[in-house]
Amino acid sequence: MKIWKHSRWDVVMLALSVAQFVTTLLLAIRWEASSTLGRAAGFALLVVMTVYNIIVVSHLFTHTPWFNSLLLNRLVSMLNSINIGQSVQAYQLTHVRNHHRYNNDQQGPDGKTKDSSSTFRDGIEGEHDGVFHYAFFGAIETLLNTGRTLLSITRLWRVGDHEQDLLELFVKSSPKRAWELRQVQLDRMAHFMALCLFLVVSWKWVLLCYVPAFFLALALVNIQNYYEHYGAVPENRYANSVSYYGRLYNLLTFNDGYHQEHHLRPLTHWKQMPKVRQEYREQMDQVERIVSPFPALFGFLDHNRKQLHRHRVVTVPVKPQTFSKATARR
Repeated sequence: MKIWKHSRWDVVMLALSVAQFVTTLLLAIRWEASSTLGRAAGFALLVVMTVYNIIVVSHLFTHTPWFNSLLLNRLVSMLNSINIGQSVQAYQLTHVRNHHRYNNDQQGPDGKTKDSSSTFRDGIEGEHDGVFHYAFFGAIETLLNTGRTLLSITRLWRVGDHEQDLLELFVKSSPKRAWELRQVQLDRMAHFMALCLFLVVSWKWVLLCYVPAFFLALALVNIQNYYEHYGAVPENRYANSVSYYGRLYNLLTFNDGYHQEHHLRPLTHWKQMPKVRQEYREQMDQVERIVSPFPALFGFLDHNRKQLHRHRVVTVPVKPQTFSKATARR
C-alpha cells in the first residue's frame, strides 16, 4: 500500500513536526538550568517554530493531508495541534472552508465579512483594519478561545454549542461530520495532555516562555495573513492575494510564497505551485495584481504597495483549466 498520498517529500514536514515537539519538550526540561541568554534564545526558537508550523507545515497539511491512511493523518493532526497550540482540524475548517471560500471579502451591507479572518472585518469605510489591531487583538482573541477550549474538561473537549461559527463549517453528512467532530476533540485532548506534561516539567517555563511565545507567534501569523491580502482585490480571483516569488524563501517554505496561485488551486500540492503559475499566467497578466518584493511576514517593508481594493477590477472570463489528477486531487 502506498503510504504517501501526494509526495514522499512530505516526509520532511513530518520530520520537522516531530523535531519541533522534541525541541519544545527539551526547552521546558532545560529552562531551570539555562542562562538568561539561553532562555531568550529558547523563546525566540519557540516563536519561530510555531510560526513556521502554522503558516507552512500545518497549513499545507490542512489542504493536502500527507498520508493515505486515515489513522496516520489523525495522529499528525494531534501532533501538530500540540505544536501550534490549537486544533489542526479546526484550523482546516476555518481556513479551507471559510477563508478559501470567501477570499478575504470586504464588508457587506450588514457591515460584516463572511471570511472570519478577513483583513476588512474591523476596517472602516471599505479599508483594511490596521495591521497592529488585526495582528495583536486577533492574537488575544485566539489566545482566550484556546484557553477556553483547554478548560472544557467537563465535556471532554468536544465542540460546544457556543461555538456556532465553527459548528456551521462541519459537513452535514452524518458519518463525516462525526469524524470531524471527533478529530477536533482528539486534537484538543492531545494539546491539553501535552500542556499538562509541560507544566509538570516546568510550570515557570509554561508561564514565562510558552504562553508569551504562543501569543507572539499568533500575532506574527496574523501579520503574515494580513500582507498576503493587503491591497489585493477580494472580488477578483486572479488578484485577491499577494504572491512573492523569491527562490530561497520558497525553497525553505515549500512554495508558501505562491499565495495567489494557492488561492486559485487550494487543493493542489505544494510541489505543483510553479506549474499553477504557468497555467494561469495569461489570466493573471491580464489584470492588475500585486506581486510583493518581500515575503508576506515582512510586507510592511513594501511601502509602495498599491491599494487595488479601492477600485474594483473586472475579472476576465476564461475557459476552465484542465488539470491532471496528480495536481488536482485532494
